[in-house]
Amino acid sequence: MRKLVVQQWVTVDNIAAEEDGGLGFMSVEPFSEKSDPAFKASVIGLIDSVDTLILGANTYAQTKDYWPHAEEQGEYGEKLNNLTKFVASSKLDNAPWGDFPAATVTRDPAATVQELKERDGKDIWLWGSLKLMRSLLNTGHVDEIRLLVCPVSRGKGTRVFEDRQDLKPVEATLFENGLTLLRYEIKK
Repeated sequence: MRKLVVQQWVTVDNIAAEEDGGLGFMSVEPFSEKSDPAFKASVIGLIDSVDTLILGANTYAQTKDYWPHAEEQGEYGEKLNNLTKFVASSKLDNAPWGDFPAATVTRDPAATVQELKERDGKDIWLWGSLKLMRSLLNTGHVDEIRLLVCPVSRGKGTRVFEDRQDLKPVEATLFENGLTLLRYEIKK
């Protein structure tokens, strides 16, 4: 069965969004010519392991005008843009993605994820979307969480986890660019 993998950029004090909702704490540009090759390989490895991207309406709104035109993102941007996409939204009727196939809008993301998991294919990637992530954690649909930990703290902001969560460590990798990848399976 396919897995639902979540990836979040976080600070060392578990902040996934600053008080203004932004990600100003991100300390590296992961896809530039100066990128740490091991980190870049890790990120490409993730995108090669999935064929479907699911995101919430806010993350969609923040990314839809950039990513379909992000030629400077090279191989990563090309692969991301070609993923099958779903947007969880109670308000949107359609979700265009530049010149690439539009995302499918789902009103019931838990049912959509369950249906996708039962189909053949690669894993499913939940991109950002803290509210959606928390909802899918509560319904038991999240299988793995990848935290890209930036070497900063913020003290205030939106934390990744609001509630108790039991995790099984899978991987901890420190990259030369200062980021640490922490991978966890969700204990069920």
